[in-house]
Amino acid sequence: MEDLPPIHTHGPLSASPAAFTAASSTSSLPPRPKFSFRRNEIWSYFGPAFVASVAYIDPGNFATNIEGGSRLGYRLLWVLLWSNAMAILIQYLSAKLGIVTGLTLPQNCRKHFRRSTTISLWVAAEVAAIATDLAEFLGAALGLYLLFGPALLAHGVSRTGTLFIAGLVASVAVFAILALDLAGYRWLEATIMAFVGVIGLCYGFEVFLVHPDWHAAAVSVLIPTLDTGSPAHFHQSIYLAVSMLGATVMPHVVYLHSALVQPRLHSLAATNPAALHPDTDDPQTTPLRSPGHRFRRRYLRFELIDVFVAMNGAWLINSAMIVVAAVAFTNLGSPVTDVETAYKTLGPLLGPAAATVFAVALLCSGLSSSTVGVMAGQVIIEGFLHIKFPIFLRRLITVIPALIVIAVGLDPLRILILSQVVLSFALPFALIPLLLLTSSHDVMGDFCSALRTRIAGWTAAAIIIGLNVILVGQLAFAS
Repeated sequence: MEDLPPIHTHGPLSASPAAFTAASSTSSLPPRPKFSFRRNEIWSYFGPAFVASVAYIDPGNFATNIEGGSRLGYRLLWVLLWSNAMAILIQYLSAKLGIVTGLTLPQNCRKHFRRSTTISLWVAAEVAAIATDLAEFLGAALGLYLLFGPALLAHGVSRTGTLFIAGLVASVAVFAILALDLAGYRWLEATIMAFVGVIGLCYGFEVFLVHPDWHAAAVSVLIPTLDTGSPAHFHQSIYLAVSMLGATVMPHVVYLHSALVQPRLHSLAATNPAALHPDTDDPQTTPLRSPGHRFRRRYLRFELIDVFVAMNGAWLINSAMIVVAAVAFTNLGSPVTDVETAYKTLGPLLGPAAATVFAVALLCSGLSSSTVGVMAGQVIIEGFLHIKFPIFLRRLITVIPALIVIAVGLDPLRILILSQVVLSFALPFALIPLLLLTSSHDVMGDFCSALRTRIAGWTAAAIIIGLNVILVGQLAFAS
């Protein structure tokens, strides 16, 4: 692995786009590179979207998918399909903003919006970050509890005490993963990608065991339906659909992805400043032919492939979660709404290996997504407030609410699902600024979003906001 700068957003390129203008205008234009899978270049750009994709298969997804599949079978698979389509668009736009401007989304908000607006956006982002870290940390603790808790319970340790110990161990593990960033961002990316691979293999194994009805699953993917049997069932369907949306399109990685692309800009700036020159002083050379413009075009092309592969991989894993829950839990007489119950039920139904694999997947999801959540929190606070904030201090602060939840004995699954609803409400506060910035010619120049992209982005925002309004109405009616 190469030893390259860590992923922190403070630095010469994150301070201002003017950092890209350090090259001499006399630098000669490099030959135009040709896209080819036979070259190793494309693989060097893989990583940012896979790190972001972890947030799309975090413990919140386990919670919502288990309950959604258990209550409604395959019926909500279409939510995942459309959520994934929105995720691909949103994550690409976030990466594009970071690549073109050299600034993260929070930094761009601070630069281009009024201070009062920036503070409001920061508050919403922090709420999302806290909800995210709570869900992901609880998932890691639950994974450890399911795998190693029985030994402690057998020695007289209470369930709450066992979960608390698991939470402390998870905290240490996340600190260790974050420390990999000190060795170079590629080490951290490779570790997160390995976690994603393990989760995918675990759920591939689970799907192999349950033998799903593929025709029924395909119909549910393509045809949107909700349970309209009664007002209560319809309300439950909407609640779970919005929870899945919040668990699939995550606001904190909308902020984070614009930072994940920065280390490669740092690396290139250190070795070839001319490649990041935004334009040229040569009157015979247009900005479209400048080294900086051409590099960004190439980087965006590779990043689009990275996003497409990573997000679709996350979609398949999410779909597998619902499929397994739909097959394994729908005929039990009552829905499975608890991760621990799901673990204990899979053993007798499909064998001990199925339960163990489920717990391993949950643990990998919790550890990796909690790491990504801390990284996102650092990007948010540094970008909006223009301060330097140590990432390990961020981990130490955000772990406290989760440990309190565990210590007082609250139901982890209820907290996980509630956190996903909070994230869905926070998403517009990340999505709308992203759409405004990427649609601005003053911010993006020639990389400003095309009309069709703007239409797709605002349609996604309208869908998300509309679902949230419906959920509020349902909650008010229920109360």
